[in-house]
Amino acid sequence: MLKINPEVLSAIKENRPVVALESTIISHGMPYPKNVQTALEVERVIREHGAVPATIGIIDGDAIVGMTPEEIEQFGKRKGIIKVSRRDLPVVYAKKLWAATTVAATMIIANQAGIKLFVTGGIGGVHRGAQETMDISADLQELAKTNVTVVCAGAKAILDLPLTLEYLETMGVPVLGYKTEELPAFYTAHSGLKVDYKLEDAKEAALAMFEKEKNNLQGGILICNPIPEEYSMDKKVIDEAIEKALKMMNEQGIKGKETTPFLLKTIVELTGGDSLESNIKLVLNNAAVGSEIIKEYCKLK
Repeated sequence: MLKINPEVLSAIKENRPVVALESTIISHGMPYPKNVQTALEVERVIREHGAVPATIGIIDGDAIVGMTPEEIEQFGKRKGIIKVSRRDLPVVYAKKLWAATTVAATMIIANQAGIKLFVTGGIGGVHRGAQETMDISADLQELAKTNVTVVCAGAKAILDLPLTLEYLETMGVPVLGYKTEELPAFYTAHSGLKVDYKLEDAKEAALAMFEKEKNNLQGGILICNPIPEEYSMDKKVIDEAIEKALKMMNEQGIKGKETTPFLLKTIVELTGGDSLESNIKLVLNNAAVGSEIIKEYCKLK
């Protein structure tokens, strides 16, 4: 059962543009009050661009599609909110828990609500050393089977980007670059890796979404939108911070779903907060682009 905000429900029924947003960025991505401020700012950007924001989270076992500012504030302050993916949802619902949705869980709930596009910072992927650990994010499987387009700044830079691309190719997920032929590397615009196709503008992106649906091609589309150059981090600085954070993670024996929050938090500390500011800017940029894409898509329906 979903609890859909009346504004969001009306927009879905009337074929008006709606953009889904995750809640992990609130509970696990940033400290309070920066997390709440950022979540509300992302929603503001989406509204500015003519779409309706729908932040998704789980409160007392109910999937909320379109959290209110008050609920976002509660989410930002509350301790002990768990991070959930597909495997967690049945138990979280049964136990009536508070939970923050990852990319995978947000895609599932957005799809159930009839929302076609979701904006995030970066997706999960194949972790470094996955040849031994088998640590691969469930986000990639979700992209292969759930009919939601995801706009992001690439996979998180802490991951093995070449292997993440290989996995997506194996699963048949289109990896498209928004005005770029190169896979963005989250904090920087350049990875040296090629995307499958370059999209010239929002209309072309919307048309790809429309044709996929018209031809009953199951699964999502990944649209990679580079961080603006003025907010991009120095590659050497961020690479050094990532390597140091990975070493600290291994020394402390951190594994599984705690890996990404630990690494992102540690990188923020190692960069003196610069990586957090870049993270915020890229999410806001993705919100603007995602809103333009879904507006064009609604015109095709």
